[in-house]
Amino acid sequence: MELYKDNQLKIYNSLSKSKELFKPVTEGRVGMYVCGPTVYSNVHLGNVRTFMSFDMVFRYLLHLGYKVRYVRNITDAGHLENDADEGEDRISKKARLEEIEPMEVVQRYTVDFHETVAQYNFLPPSIEPTATGHIVEQIEMIKEIMKKGYAYEVNGSVYFDVMAYNEDGNNYGILSGRKMEDAIHNTRTLDGQSDKKNPQDFALWKKADDRHIMRWPSPWSDGFPGWHLECSVMSSKYLGEQFDIHGGGMDLKFPHHECEIAQSHTCSGKTPVNYWMHANMLLLNGQKMAKSTGNFVLPKEIITGENTVLSKAFAPSVVRFFNMQAHYRSILDFASDALEASEKGYYKLMEAVNALDGIEAGKTSSFDVFHWKQQCYDAMNDDFNTPILIAHLFEAVKVINQLKEKKATLTATDLELFKNTIHAFVFDVLGLTNETKQDSSDKIDGVVELLIKLRKEARDNKDWALSDQIRDELLSLGIQLKDGREGTTFSIN
Repeated sequence: MELYKDNQLKIYNSLSKSKELFKPVTEGRVGMYVCGPTVYSNVHLGNVRTFMSFDMVFRYLLHLGYKVRYVRNITDAGHLENDADEGEDRISKKARLEEIEPMEVVQRYTVDFHETVAQYNFLPPSIEPTATGHIVEQIEMIKEIMKKGYAYEVNGSVYFDVMAYNEDGNNYGILSGRKMEDAIHNTRTLDGQSDKKNPQDFALWKKADDRHIMRWPSPWSDGFPGWHLECSVMSSKYLGEQFDIHGGGMDLKFPHHECEIAQSHTCSGKTPVNYWMHANMLLLNGQKMAKSTGNFVLPKEIITGENTVLSKAFAPSVVRFFNMQAHYRSILDFASDALEASEKGYYKLMEAVNALDGIEAGKTSSFDVFHWKQQCYDAMNDDFNTPILIAHLFEAVKVINQLKEKKATLTATDLELFKNTIHAFVFDVLGLTNETKQDSSDKIDGVVELLIKLRKEARDNKDWALSDQIRDELLSLGIQLKDGREGTTFSIN
């Protein structure tokens, strides 16, 4: 097997001049699998950034004309962290704390996940399978791995034998670059891992103890599948033994994706994935955004402004634009000032896009639209480089302003190509929506109307002091109230 790495994907289309081409397993069709959420709590913005990156990939492949089968799973079966032999899974723990059924936890946070990604204008995946819906297939894959000699059962639990796998000429560590010798050297004996032959072995099936509510019958015990198994099962079922793209967060590269490769390769004898893509982390206060540490912000709180991190509320497309200004493989630091800068850029882009409809065609073209269009595609064809694409879109903003001021012209054909290309990349590929900025004067009017209402309530309650205070303080700000038969009106001096 050839050594994997995080692939920098080059894509071919009719405009591309790339020498290194993306070749789908099946001509014209792309199979893409992305590790979805574990639904035991609300997804935070760091999670959403990962899914947003692959929504962009999905959108661009569709834009190029590929028929894409996009599979993004829901992990709704409780699993233990880091293949520990003991402990309580997250879903069961949440159910116990809230005194509800585990599947109530799953339902609540699956609904929340769908509502969140809809707010941020995600396209739904082609298939969204669940781990609990594929228990039978997971048991069958375990049987196959045992048949190949790379798994063993101890006290009702089944483990993948990493040492045996490597001794037969395979390479556990092929994706992460970790060497088995280093792993053995750096591993200490841990309590609760005595069932394993080697500390590096990982669980395929766990026997459930009394605390574990989510359990299923199997040939080995009443228990539950290991975390890594579900993705090998669902990706192969819906995309085949070999498919094009497997995505997820950078933190899943090891051990999750490494284990997936070992499981899938054992069963099929084939390299399961052509391109591994990992979205990098989102930082908050200089630290990784994570539920486990409490260092996170929820996507819905950003829209409402009900959080302690940001100075105000931000529209979903502003947040999406902020994310697209960084490459998906880059670390991104989330902060209020950075988001405010993105907001200015986003509304500037929308203002220019909206101005396009009022521009008339000329007899000649003073801007090479085709060359500019080629640059946009070149950026996206080079590993989905959205920051470079956005830079080219702002070159277009300058041209639009020149067209408005009659300092540049485009023929009817070029103007139509220009409009179509901008709309395709802004809305279809980047997934932005055309949200108009609320005028500050509208906000002032709303505040004044609220104060007028409060003043009326004070007058009705004969609280003349408060009524006069509201009137006088507004007057000091240049806002004069006028009481009449039809109510109170105001003017701004």
